[in-house]
Order: sequence, then C-alpha cells, then structure tokens
Amino acid sequence: MAGTHTHPDAPRAGARPTALPRVVAASLIGTTIEWYDYFLYGSAAALVFSKVFFPNTDPLTGTLLSFLTYAIGFAARPLGGLFFGHYGDRIGRKRLLVLSLLLMGCATTLIGLVPGYDTIGVAAPVLLTVLRLIQGFAVGGEWGGAVLLVSEHGDPRRRGFWASWPQGGAPAGNLLAVGVLSFMTSVQSDSAFVAWGWRIPFLLSAVLVGVGLWIRLRVDESPLFKEAQARAEARRAETKAEQTPLLAVLRHHWRDVLVAMGARMAENISYYVITTFVLAYCVDHLGLDKQTALNAVLIGSAIQFCLIPLFGALSDRIGRKPVYLVGAVGVGAWSWAFFGLLDTKSFPELVLAVTVGLVFHSAMYAPQAAFFSELFATRMRYSGASIGAQFASVAAGAPAPLIAVALIKSYGDSTPISVYVTMAAVLTVVALLCARETRGRDLAAVDGEAEPAHEVRPNEVRPVNQ
Repeated sequence: MAGTHTHPDAPRAGARPTALPRVVAASLIGTTIEWYDYFLYGSAAALVFSKVFFPNTDPLTGTLLSFLTYAIGFAARPLGGLFFGHYGDRIGRKRLLVLSLLLMGCATTLIGLVPGYDTIGVAAPVLLTVLRLIQGFAVGGEWGGAVLLVSEHGDPRRRGFWASWPQGGAPAGNLLAVGVLSFMTSVQSDSAFVAWGWRIPFLLSAVLVGVGLWIRLRVDESPLFKEAQARAEARRAETKAEQTPLLAVLRHHWRDVLVAMGARMAENISYYVITTFVLAYCVDHLGLDKQTALNAVLIGSAIQFCLIPLFGALSDRIGRKPVYLVGAVGVGAWSWAFFGLLDTKSFPELVLAVTVGLVFHSAMYAPQAAFFSELFATRMRYSGASIGAQFASVAAGAPAPLIAVALIKSYGDSTPISVYVTMAAVLTVVALLCARETRGRDLAAVDGEAEPAHEVRPNEVRPVNQ
C-alpha cells in the first residue's frame, strides 16, 4: 500500500529474523544431509545392491533391477512436493523442513538394517523399495523449502548467490556419500563390503540427522511467509474464500510450472547419468574397479561444490536465463565427448569427463533456486516450486540411470545415451526461451492475481518507507 511499502527483503516491523548467514548455513547443512541419504542409495544401487538384493541375476540385469528400485523413489517425490508444498504454504517452511529431514534420516538408517535376499528372500527388495519411497517423499519436500527459506530472507540483488548455497547441498551430499563409500571400499575386501561394509554409511545417517535437526530448529521462519500468512488470515476474517495453494498455482502459475519442468530436464537427466550411471558403466561395462569410479565422482563433486556459488553470483550480474542456457547447451554437447573419455579407462580422463559435465550442470543448478523462487507468489511459492521441480524429476532423474543401463544393455554402445542427454538439453533450451527473465524480481510483489511484479534492478535500492 502507498506510504507503507517496504523493501522486499527488509525485516518487517516488529520482526527479528534470523541472520541470513545462519539461514544459509542451516539450509546448506540440512540439504547436504538429505542429499547424502538420497545419493547414497543411488551409489549403492550401482555398486552393491544387485549382489545383496538381486543375487540370482547377471550383473547388468541385477544393476537394472537395483536402478528400478532407485527410480521408484522418484515416484513419491511429486507426492512429497504436493504434501510439503501445501502445508509449507499454510503453516510455514521451517516446520516442514524439520519433518522432511526426520523422514529421510529414519528411512536411510533403516535401509542399513534391511537383511539381504539370502536371509529373508523377496521380502528384502520389497522392504528396500518401501524405504526408498519414503526417501523420495521426504526429498520431494526438502528442496523447495530449503531454497525458499534462503530466497525469502535474502537480498534481491544477490539472491542468485545466496539461494545457490542450498543447491550446494547436492554435490556436498554426493561428495559425502561417495567419500564414505570410497573409504569403505578402500579399507575392505569386496566380499566384506558386500557382506556388511555398505551398511555403515546408511547407519551413519542417524548421527548426521541429529546434527541437522539441531541446526534447523535454531532458525526463524521466513519473514515473507509470515507477512503472506497474516494477509491470508485477514482475508479469512473478512469471510473471503482462500484457494488452496495447489489450486492457486494451477490457476495463476501453470505456465511457470511448465517452464520449471522443462528447465529441469537437462539438469536432472545429466546429473544422474554423470554421477550415478557412470559408476555402473565404469564397473560393469568397462571392468574398472569401484575405487577408480568413485574417486572420479568424488573429485568432480568437490569442484562442483565450489563452482555453484560462483554461477549463482554470475546469474545476479547477467541474469538467470543466460547462465542456465550455457549449462543446458554445454551438457548436451559434452555428452558426446563424455563416454569417449570414459572408454579410455584412463583415470585422468575419467576425472575430466565427470568434472566438465558437472561444470555445465552447475551452470543450470546454481541459478535454479532463485529462478524458480522468483516465478511464484509467496502464498503459493512452496507449492509451485515443488510441483515444477518434483513432477519433472519423475520424467527426468527417475528413469535416467534405468534408461542408460537399458540402452547400453540393448546396443552395447554409448551413442544412444548421448542422444538421450542431447534431447533433454533441447527440451530445456526451449523451456528457457519461453520463460521470462526473473533476476531482481521483488518476491513480495509477485502475485498471480494482480499486476506484474516490480523488478528490483541490480543497482537499485528501494527505500524502506516510500
């Protein structure tokens, strides 16, 4: 309203929001732990689950079945996105983030306790699949809440940089998961690792979740959410009907949901090919040892973690779309060199293949948090961002390793996989070309029902009281 409009990210009157660095740290550590749990499953599926849960099959078929249980977890991600998005837009981001962390930690710890096929027969893969579904449900609500908590606390001029830090939780979680598995394989024989060693990283999740909960419980709720909630309560007091967040998203932001889904295609598919399928490809197809493949992903993930904030900051200077487009085009082109480098069986070239692929992935993943946050209004932002991201994951990340294994099994050659990644890149480029640039947008002004949102230019400082 005239005379009382505040800077989009200034503290509201009477509010004492948590300092931004603490919010960033809480989101980064929480997402790192959740992605550690999630990626640990993918790495274990590539390396050991075929032997533990599908021992009566040949190696590639066992890996295919392991990746099938892995893909099933993605089916629960949209359900998690709907559930956490709905209640996150109704009762707050923080409470739902605590719940998602608890669910993920419990499921991952229990995976470490599931007996193998030789002990309980078919019940073993069934229990494994159920726990994977719980993991998928939890991570479906994690991403949206973590990036929104930072985006809604932060400075609009540096939102790309600050919101990219929770994105760093993915490579950090993968780094942690692969690092622990790499350590276990280096100090154990293959037989000991298959018998019990692989369980230790899963059981470790119980300790990590305790740390994550302690940190997350110490941050404040998003000030923008509190303001939106107060307006919603005022409307209800005036007996005005309030649409559920899901219906509001589908009514006012359906185009933005489609843009988010398209933008996820190249990002999601390439990531799981580069970091998960690559383990199965190196071990089962090329005959390399587990340690070599794990170390290549370890190095690439460490470099990616350092690059994500840099690409986030770049998106604040030149825009979300240009940075994202570079990543999409780059990963499509690189997919043709990627497998050629792997086929040399040379460790330096393995590292180069994975690292360059993750550099291009970082250019998409870093600005994604701010980009998706800026597409949706506050009262439906958790729902909108989660729906766009998680529904896309069912078509993108879920089947990516499965499709890649099936293609290599059918053709014995990596060319069809490169075609697959390139097609995903084309879809993402088309989605981005249809999208609006969102850099500098005032999150408090984004509204599906009202006028277009005011944009805060990179060098513009709006007074607190206009």
